[in-house]
Amino acid sequence: MPKPTGPERESAPRKDDESSQRSRRRRRRRPLSDRADGSESAGPPPARQGRRSPRRGSSTPAGPPPDEDLVVVQFKGHRKSYYHNRQGIGLRSGDYCVVEADRGRDLGRVTYVGRGRADWWQHAQGQGVIGLARPHDLARLHEIRGDEWEFWDIAHEKIQARRLKMNLVSVERRFDHKKITFYFTAEKRVDFRELVRDLAAVFRTRIELRQIGVRDEARLKGGIGICGREFCCSGFLHEFAPVTLKMAKAQQLPLNPAKLSGPCGRLRCCVAYEYANYEDLRRRLPRVGTRVTTSAGSGQVRRVDLLREQVMVEVQGLDGLKVFDVADLQWSRGEDMPPPKSGEQGCPGGGCSH
Repeated sequence: MPKPTGPERESAPRKDDESSQRSRRRRRRRPLSDRADGSESAGPPPARQGRRSPRRGSSTPAGPPPDEDLVVVQFKGHRKSYYHNRQGIGLRSGDYCVVEADRGRDLGRVTYVGRGRADWWQHAQGQGVIGLARPHDLARLHEIRGDEWEFWDIAHEKIQARRLKMNLVSVERRFDHKKITFYFTAEKRVDFRELVRDLAAVFRTRIELRQIGVRDEARLKGGIGICGREFCCSGFLHEFAPVTLKMAKAQQLPLNPAKLSGPCGRLRCCVAYEYANYEDLRRRLPRVGTRVTTSAGSGQVRRVDLLREQVMVEVQGLDGLKVFDVADLQWSRGEDMPPPKSGEQGCPGGGCSH
């Protein structure tokens, strides 16, 4: 019988090596809970598992850390952001401070120092306050604000040269001169890639063009509202809440666009402030058209005064409408719906009486 050649002679130990390697890999993948002694696995370190990103929506909002305050800083155009103060810098509302920014630093004015809310801390965990602004920092910020007017003129000329249908609203240069942001509005999406190249060739820094809506434009520009106070979006609001016409109807406001619309052309933000209270009152009072029992007899609700918690009832056998407090009325909650209109033209006032 001929002797096995060299490759055949090495085939057997190679199979043993492959099986031993597979067994070692299985031991590495063995979870810690399955090990009898509970010791750490000899495989990859536990930090490797931490690189896996959690599922979207599975993380809970991080609460405020103990003995640490959250700082809200306002920048140009009433733009606000949240920062932690782990260095324990003594800050008060109105102070100017230097904070961490995207790939650099920025300077703004402190508007709030306190425990904050849980959703604020989600943004503040990754960025913090570096220190108080010094006199030469404030002087530099003043120079930056002056340069932004020149940047606005240059960008406006480039937009006209490119014949782009966009309206330049504001320009903001970051404190460390590493980024310039141009805010604009447009009716449709605008391809501004060539414009970015033109601006980058002029300013030799990072350029960001951000398209905003009409509500953001009103916040950036600021102004005085019909109430005589500063715009809510420019003053104290941190984010926009949805406002619908249903909120105005629930508060019995006149559906006049001139009075309900703000300077941005959208419904005023203040319409949503008391909507929850009005909804609570509407649940406690009968609706128009509901059959109720009063001290003067049974009747039908014709009008409702939510703030006074009174209703005007058309009592059977009596002339005119009578005013009653909601505590003096009895009605069926299941029938608390306006009756359907009868006839082709219906009956005015939310119901019919015969």
